[in-house]
Amino acid sequence: MTGAQQRGGWTVSAHEPTRLILLRHGQTPASVGRLYSGRGNPSLTELGREQAHAAADLLRDTHIDAILSSPLDRARQTADAVNATRGLTVEVEDGLIETDFGAWEGLSFGEARERDPELHGRWLGDTSVAPPGGESFDEVHGRVTALLQRVTVEHPGRTVLLVSHVTPIKTILRIALDVGPQLLYRLHLDLASISIADLYPDGGASVRQVNRTAAL
Repeated sequence: MTGAQQRGGWTVSAHEPTRLILLRHGQTPASVGRLYSGRGNPSLTELGREQAHAAADLLRDTHIDAILSSPLDRARQTADAVNATRGLTVEVEDGLIETDFGAWEGLSFGEARERDPELHGRWLGDTSVAPPGGESFDEVHGRVTALLQRVTVEHPGRTVLLVSHVTPIKTILRIALDVGPQLLYRLHLDLASISIADLYPDGGASVRQVNRTAAL
């Protein structure tokens, strides 16, 4: 058997995977208010900083070869907490940035629905629909796919920490699981949660962990 293939439900490959540790950032004021928070740039709250350090503790004994972070402060601060005792360089990766929610940035779910009821309803079920002046989930999928291609080429057989946001992390898991867009609407990811996916250079993937949190 050559390449990454499925045998009895298991991924089989002759190659070592690139292991992706996917870490969502900690709490921000927008998280507390349950607001759409995409390209806005709030910092972590005190609890968010505690969550980031708790995630770092969970990863203390995990070997990490490289750390890539969204350019937004909440992700950078979370990445820095993990890197505090490692001495790596946190590389900023624009492909890990959160969805651009456009005119809905900073609004609650109810406020966005009231502002654009018809569009908001379509957006909830159609990944090609974008918020006003924003980015669709299909567009996020495109940039995340390109990011994964780069990471697997640049870090073959290595363990890479990706510090990002809920939609890019869900998208990576969707790609690794080879499932449809329903995952975006049905999978819950906690703040400062850890998920792990192995990506093989010949196309296979294996999701090893989803939504581990320091609270467990």
